Amino acid sequence: MKATHIIPALIYNDASAAIEFLVKAFGFEKQMVVPGEGNVIHHAELSLDSLMVMLGSAQSGSEYSKRVKTPKDNGGFVTQSPCIIVDDPDAFYERAKKHVATVVIGIKDEDYGGRGFPCADPEGNLWSFGSYNPWKSAAQGT
Repeated sequence: MKATHIIPALIYNDASAAIEFLVKAFGFEKQMVVPGEGNVIHHAELSLDSLMVMLGSAQSGSEYSKRVKTPKDNGGFVTQSPCIIVDDPDAFYERAKKHVATVVIGIKDEDYGGRGFPCADPEGNLWSFGSYNPWKSAAQGT
């Protein structure tokens, strides 16, 4: 048995607005969007180069959405946070700021290697972008 990919899945109160934000602020592309009645998104897949995230509306009524909460519905607390390895974190930082992502911690060099920053989307989900790649560090013995 072998695992081949991991795809973060998030829910949003306004998934349509979240999709537009993720496209503009982080450069994701829409691969699939399955709309429902009343501005509900049943399922969406967004890609960024070879990466993907899936998302949907909190009120979609799916078995999945019944078991998770948005940050707003969880007292502002986040229970998952995608971490995206990028080759130019400074460019992602500038793009995120330009499109009004809330920078939680400014971009900085990390003691363990790499450079990056976390930011929040308009609904409070945290996204981290940075150049630290644990797979490369492990291969190099650091």
